[in-house]
Amino acid sequence: MMKTKKRAFLIGGHQKAQALAESLTKKGFQITIINEDYASCLELTELVGVNVICGDGSRPYILDDANIQDADLAIALTRRDEDNLVISELCKKRFHVKKTAALVNDPQKVDFFYQMGVDSVVCSVTSVTSIIEQQMFMDEISSVIPIKEGDISISQVPIAANAPAVGKRLWELNLPEEVIIGCILRGNRNITPHGDTQLLAGDMLILISSSQQEIATIRELVGR
Repeated sequence: MMKTKKRAFLIGGHQKAQALAESLTKKGFQITIINEDYASCLELTELVGVNVICGDGSRPYILDDANIQDADLAIALTRRDEDNLVISELCKKRFHVKKTAALVNDPQKVDFFYQMGVDSVVCSVTSVTSIIEQQMFMDEISSVIPIKEGDISISQVPIAANAPAVGKRLWELNLPEEVIIGCILRGNRNITPHGDTQLLAGDMLILISSSQQEIATIRELVGR
């Protein structure tokens, strides 16, 4: 019996959507791209095995016509943060998409997007492929962190030059078992950390923790 492919929807973007489509296709996803720019849609139709729909992904009827109901993943990639939030909320709350991710242009809005229920948030200054990396952690996190369902918090923690964590290896941090540094964004690289991984100034940590441990852990890492 053939295994059903997971369904992923990429909404907005052009080059970002193309890069993600190629990457997710290799991971076995069935891809649908929704883009309101006709010229972009024509170019994106050249992607093998990718369904392309020309329309405004922030409109519920467009999402409905695209059969996004109960999809496995939806990623909002438009140029407007407001549209990306609307798309993510529609996908999650109205169409019951299992996991949502969004691109954010304003770094100060990252925490707000998480508070509004977006599962993965990536600032546009980081590599867009980190959306995939975060999503992989979300898929497996319930079997890794010994905490109850619904009590998981994911934060992006920038490490400044004067942060106490600079120069330390992960095993030296004595993090609680409810805390995992899932990914380190260093320049254009995504690093999967290990116990001997040393933290450097300028690193962006993807911190996965219980809600109770989040604030205390961030203070220990950044010194405030």
